[in-house]
Amino acid sequence: MPAVTVDNILALPRLADTAPGATARPVLAVTTAPTGYEGEGFPVRRAFAGIDMGHLDPFIHMDQMGEVNYAPGEPKGTPWHPHRGFETVTYMIDGTMEHQDSNGGGGVISGGDTQWMTAGGGILHIEAPPEHLVMSGGLFHGVQLWVNLPKNNKMAAPRYQDITGSKVALLSSPDGGALIRVIAGELDGHHGPGSTYTPITLLHATVAPGASVTLPWNPEFNALAYVLAGDGAVGTERRPVHMGQTTVFGRGDTITIAAADTQDSRTESLEVFVLGGKPIREPVAMAGPFVMNTKAEVIQAFEDFQAGRLGSIPAAHETIAPESSE
Repeated sequence: MPAVTVDNILALPRLADTAPGATARPVLAVTTAPTGYEGEGFPVRRAFAGIDMGHLDPFIHMDQMGEVNYAPGEPKGTPWHPHRGFETVTYMIDGTMEHQDSNGGGGVISGGDTQWMTAGGGILHIEAPPEHLVMSGGLFHGVQLWVNLPKNNKMAAPRYQDITGSKVALLSSPDGGALIRVIAGELDGHHGPGSTYTPITLLHATVAPGASVTLPWNPEFNALAYVLAGDGAVGTERRPVHMGQTTVFGRGDTITIAAADTQDSRTESLEVFVLGGKPIREPVAMAGPFVMNTKAEVIQAFEDFQAGRLGSIPAAHETIAPESSE
């Protein structure tokens, strides 16, 4: 699992030791993601399945895409499809994905890169592996997260952020046992490059076997941790977790994550996607690719899409019919 790595983790800035009197967040629940398929048929794990929306706010949906090793001709993506009312965040760990949208945004992301698309008032986009990867096959692994937009920003102008892995903030735990990549938001005074409408923190932590890390966490944010690979434990109660499981933490000041002493043959360390944000606390009306505040607004989004008001497919792709998909 390459993502972004370093030769000498001890040369990185280090998290401060836990502040005296800090309250550890308790583990409220651990859920296991069911598997499914998305787009043209690539395998996913539905990370938020079974979790109450009250614990997710401001997040809506998250898929772990892969990990899958495609044979030649097998790599798949998603066709052109619309979105309105939220942001999509695609983080690539292994493999390569191309993005293009009706607002002129686009780029290629690979190991450790992130594409951050604000759908806002409406956009069409497509995500697919490049042709050379389709021909050759190869490893594909990533995460796609949906971040809700507050009512006042739901109709914001669409935008696209191409966040290369070289831009993320890299930190070490005090003892060097964990590498932390801050993609967006702030952790212990260190800021990730992602610009967000909704206050959030988003990071990918690699914890070496037998090591643990305690992350200071904004007490106004909720807190979730999804295991991308490996085995470990969460919370001061050391609740066991493994690949494909999401931990919901309660209120407090810190999050503790530990790696098991030994890992399976597929991974060297515990890999965890950690996220939290300030809840929006607004009504959510969601249908397919639209996340709005009311049912009437969702119906209007479908009508606007069908009338072509959410954008046009660029001429080079106009023969590909858009679909209502992720």
